[in-house]
Amino acid sequence: MESINDYMMNDHREVDAIFERARNAAEAADWAGVERDGEMFLRRIERHIEMEEKILFPAFDEVSGMSGAGPSQTMSSEHELMRPMFTQMREATQANNMASYLQAANSLHELLQQHNMKEEQMMYPMADQALGQQAAQSLVGELKKRALVATTA
Repeated sequence: MESINDYMMNDHREVDAIFERARNAAEAADWAGVERDGEMFLRRIERHIEMEEKILFPAFDEVSGMSGAGPSQTMSSEHELMRPMFTQMREATQANNMASYLQAANSLHELLQQHNMKEEQMMYPMADQALGQQAAQSLVGELKKRALVATTA
């Protein structure tokens, strides 16, 4: 059965690959690629963050007793740092401002590398352990349902 760590790490890899395509398109001044892959990346990362903040983190906080002070709070705080970068990327795309897009994308890339590492090495394994195998597998099912709803919406 798939663990929280396995499922969420796989989602990171998929989102990272889309982001890499968007950044490569921006560096090549390929606006069609930036519009396509950049927006796809933003939708996917926002979906990923929503799954964490609406499903994973509350479940972890409830069983761990770390509500408001533990690793999920740290991860949510980092998500808040990312959101203005998402806005800047969208605005830069609408304005055809490659320099602004690349500035935000490069800053976000640096933050995401560290953020994802913390989630994969700390947050997700802690969630798997705290929830236990059966509850973790049930939670993965909820995450998959949320991902499907977000994809079809």
